[in-house]
Parts: sequence; structure tokens; C-alpha cells
Amino acid sequence: MTRIPRAALLIIVTAGLASLLEIVDTSIVNVAVPTMMGNLGVTLDEISWVVTGYIIANVIVLPMSGWLSLRFGRRFYYISCILLFTASSAACGLAPNFLSLVAFRVIQGLAGGALLPTSQALMQEALPREQAGMASALYGMVVIVGPTIGPPLGGWLTDHYGWRSIFDINIPLGVLAALLAFANVKNHDLDGADARHDVRGNPVDFPGLALLVLAVGTLQFVLERGQADDWFASGAIRVCASLAVLGTAGFIWRELTTDHPVVALRLFRVPNMRYGAMMMGAVGFILYGLIFFIPIFCSVTLGLDATQTGALFIPGALLSGAFMPVVGAQLRRRDPRQLLLVGVAMVLVCLVMFAHSSAQTGTDDMFVPLLVRGGAMAFLFVPINTVVLGSFTGPEVGQVAGMINLFRQLGGSVGIAVLSTLFTAARRRAYGQLIGYVSALNPALRAGAAATHPLALQVGLATPMRVAAEFAFLRVRRQAFVLGFDHMMWVIALIFTLALIPLYFLRPLPFLARGVPQEGLH
Repeated sequence: MTRIPRAALLIIVTAGLASLLEIVDTSIVNVAVPTMMGNLGVTLDEISWVVTGYIIANVIVLPMSGWLSLRFGRRFYYISCILLFTASSAACGLAPNFLSLVAFRVIQGLAGGALLPTSQALMQEALPREQAGMASALYGMVVIVGPTIGPPLGGWLTDHYGWRSIFDINIPLGVLAALLAFANVKNHDLDGADARHDVRGNPVDFPGLALLVLAVGTLQFVLERGQADDWFASGAIRVCASLAVLGTAGFIWRELTTDHPVVALRLFRVPNMRYGAMMMGAVGFILYGLIFFIPIFCSVTLGLDATQTGALFIPGALLSGAFMPVVGAQLRRRDPRQLLLVGVAMVLVCLVMFAHSSAQTGTDDMFVPLLVRGGAMAFLFVPINTVVLGSFTGPEVGQVAGMINLFRQLGGSVGIAVLSTLFTAARRRAYGQLIGYVSALNPALRAGAAATHPLALQVGLATPMRVAAEFAFLRVRRQAFVLGFDHMMWVIALIFTLALIPLYFLRPLPFLARGVPQEGLH
């Protein structure tokens, strides 16, 4: 393995720490929600805005982060965002009431939206193009491990030091990241051919900015709140969905026709950008969809708490981290689509294993599929990032990084929203089919009533049938939940199979895959 120069290593450490701050903060708050509800005296629907406000603000900034970096200078912009993220974290920890907490979380999301794409671009530029796979592997280790350590860390901090500590922990780490960035991050060199990317003297495309905020903000609101508000039965969802469609159409038209766009949509003319973004959306669909539903399954079926559930993800995350450098090195010898095909196959194996879950599933049964999922993320994440980012040079890398991170986030939001709806419908359908068996005419229930006769007398019930019926209703609800979960896994597997379409059209990079024919798998 080629030795990484000291200057590049310092950049990687700086960017990795900043990325970890943002990613961990996305998931660390979820486990503290019940505690915050009680402490602040708000409902579950209200406290969800602590998470929703952060994500919406984060998603709005992602696509414009490359432009902002060029507009204000990458070094100034990056350090400012780290400091603002740190300061808003401290403010969240000191928030006196619910409204101020939501406001500070929105500011935190705006600052955090810049950290991921800028950090990814810094890592990509720190290493030679021939080591682009290794740069993607290092970044991928942070992105995959971050959501895994967030819930158990948040649960431990909340249990021992209170919910405010999940924000306070960002302060020393944020200060350290800012100091490292001040010492190591430099601005873009815009001499020569890259001078065309100098936007400092260009007029600001305010209509484009407004349409971007409108389109992305309303779309993310629909995805975040749709299930809770019963989708289009809600007037707010209908209005926001209409605004999202109109805003997206207007934004695309504006950015393709103006001379000084905020987001360089013309980069989608490059095939690897188009199909890589689709693949990254599919990865987000799987990554966030499973991270959202597996804890629910573990809680309802296995009776695990957040810390115990988080521990189940750790082996898979460690395997993913171990595989990523290996996959990055393999990109210099193999067609990236071959590695992606391995990743898709591993995901499908994981989903099929989950689809055979039952009410008797235990923690041991969760270990292997979660391990396979962790390994699959390495075979998906590294090749996609390498192929997409490696197709560009200079400041374009930062713009591309922002857009593929946006597709990953939107893919995850779409996954959670769609799968939540499908799961609810499948669970209700299963419950409707099973509940008919809970009848006094069912011999099995009558036998159960006879068996529970001593218990009925003990709790003061005159009819053992009532005790048996209560037990039967509990079993029906649990079984309906499991059947809905299994149905959803099959649906995910079917949807994810569609990822083979953009995979087919990706092209290997000549400077990476030496000796790999350009027609690849065709």
C-alpha cells in the first residue's frame, strides 16, 4: 500500500473529524427524543421538529455547498461552518425552551450541510487521482460508521448526563476540527483552466437560490411529515407537494438557462454523474431505510432498548470499515461495476434473510444479515463515489460531492417515507386477516381458555375466555407486525433490484482500472 504523505494525512484527519461531527449529530438525537419530550413538556409530534428542522436545513445547503465554497473561499467557508456548527451545538445544549431548541437545530443543520461535501472534496483532492478509490474508502468509513455509533452514544450520554450532553459533546470536537482546518485547509487554486470556476465577481442568482430553497425544503418536508400527517389527507402536505413540483421545475429551468447558476446542473451531462447519482440514491434508500426499521423491529419483537439495538449494528459497521480500503485498492484492478454487482447481491441476500423473520427471531438471527449489510455498503459506497468524483477535477469536485450527498440524503428520506407507508398498509392487512381467528368458536382459543383458567381466577376474572382472548390479541398484533416487516423486506429487495439499471451504464475510469476494457460488463 502506498504511503500517504503527511500533508494529505492531516487533511484526511481534519475532514474526517468534521464529517463525523455532522453525521453522528444526525442520528444521536433520535434516542434522546423521549427524554426531551418530558423535559420540555411537548408532544411527540412537536418534538419531531428537532429532527425534521435539522434535516430540512441540511438538505437545502447540500447542493449549493460547492458554490458557497467558491463564493466565499473554501478555507473561510469551511472554518466558519465548523465554528457555527459548534456554536449552535452549544446553544442547543443551553436552549431554555422548545422553540429556541428548534431554531438552533435549524442553524446547526445549515452549518452542517457544508461539512460533508466539502470534507469529501478535500479528501479526494488530498490524494493522487490514482488513489481516488482510497480517498472514497476513507470518507466512506466515516459515513457508514457515524450513523452506527450515534444511537448507542446518544443513549449512554442521555442516561448518564442528560439530553443536553448530546449537544455539549460537539464543543471540544468542533473546536479541534476548526483548529485543524485553520492549519491545513487551503483555498482552491483557480489559475489557468480552472479560472472559469471563479464566481466571486459574478452576480448572485437570487431567483435560483429561492427556487432551490423552495423545491428542496418543501420536498423534504413532505417526505419527513407525510406518514405522520396521513399524506395527502393533510392540506399542508398537498400544498408543499405542489410547491415542490413547481419549485423543482422552475429551479431546473433557471439553472440551465442562467449564465451564473448556483448549482451546476450541466454536470449531469456526464453519464457517470447521472447514473452514479441514481445509484447513490439507491444506497441511501437501503442505508437509512434499514437503520430506521431494524431498531423498531428489535424493540417490538426482541424487546431491546436503543443501546442494545445499536450494539447489533457495530459488527457490520466494523466489517464495512475493514472492507472499504480493500475495495478502494481493488478499483485499480477491476471494473467498478463488478464490485458494485457484488454489493447489490449482498444487499439482496441480506434482505431475503430479513424477509424470513418470525416472532421467534432472536438477536443471533439478526447478526448475519446485519453483517452482510455492513459488507455490502463497502462494495457500493466506495465504487460509486470514486467513479462519480473521479470523472471531475478542480472545483467541480466540490459541486459534485454536494449533489451526490443530496441524492444519498433524499434517497434515505424517500426510503423511510415510502417504506413507512408500505409497512403500515401491510401490517393492517395482516392484522385484518389474523383477527378473524380470535373467536369463541375457535377450538384453539377454547383450549387456551381452559389452560388459563387458574390465571383467570387469580386476577379475579370470571371468564377464562377473556384472558385467552387478550393473549390472542397480543399475539395477533405481534404477528401482524412481523408479517408487515417481512412483506416490506421483499418490497425493498424488488425496488433495489432496479439499481442494476444505472449500474449497467456506469463507465470505468481509465486512470484507475488499468487494463479494464471500456465496455466493461457490456
